[in-house]
Amino acid sequence: MTGIDLHKVFRPVKKELKPPQYKLMTEAQLQEATRKAIEEAKERLIMPPVLDEREPIDDVLAEDKFLEGTETTKYVFTDLTYSTPHRERFIVVREPNGVLRKATWEERDRMIQIFFPKEGRRVIPPALFKDEHLGNVFQQDRHEDVLNMCIAQFEPDSADYIRVHHRTYDDIDKHAKYDLLRSTRHFGGMVWYLVNRRRTDGLLIDMINRDLLDDATSLVTLYHMLHPECQSAKEAKEQELKGVDLIKVFVKTESQREGYIQLALQAYEEGMATSTAS
Repeated sequence: MTGIDLHKVFRPVKKELKPPQYKLMTEAQLQEATRKAIEEAKERLIMPPVLDEREPIDDVLAEDKFLEGTETTKYVFTDLTYSTPHRERFIVVREPNGVLRKATWEERDRMIQIFFPKEGRRVIPPALFKDEHLGNVFQQDRHEDVLNMCIAQFEPDSADYIRVHHRTYDDIDKHAKYDLLRSTRHFGGMVWYLVNRRRTDGLLIDMINRDLLDDATSLVTLYHMLHPECQSAKEAKEQELKGVDLIKVFVKTESQREGYIQLALQAYEEGMATSTAS
């Protein structure tokens, strides 16, 4: 369903201008270069992980009352052993009131970024990711940019990572801007999010209107895999439905916008009939 548009995958990015390079190739060399480009595109389109939110850390290790009031700021102690995986790295915080506790996820992320900097990530997340600023970015159709920056800034099971992704998907679904993420690594995550929440009508209409019937069928099939108890999944299995018939059964029993999708299917079938006749 993601699709592979080489022009979109390999579109120019803003960087220092350099003179273009031209190569003369034989037909065989061109075919080999195209094959390699397609393979590289597939690598770039691998979907980022979709994880549940990590459990909060709220572990108190000691309460040393005799230290209360001796300091006015917190002290953070971090294990700097290079061979230790970051998830296993021991990081604790001594509070001014004498409490010694494990660092929260946010504190851990900051400390790890300070001592083990990751390219593209800041110690303090940019204000761009705040809810009050995301709307302005979405108005500029920079949804893909937001998600790329989000992946660089946050861990995939962090609350902010999940929140930003969900806000982005919601905006795309609200304004039917699905094509902004098509042929990007984020399209699969958006589909997964919408199918999980049974909000596939808009995307289904978009696929049918773009003559992407195979994608529309795959969308319905995924819906049935995640919601096998639904009526259309049972009918599809019993009758072994495929293609347009599968979509029609799904629309009849699961869709909230049956009329719109029926019209889109009708237009698609009429277009197919006209092209076949000509």
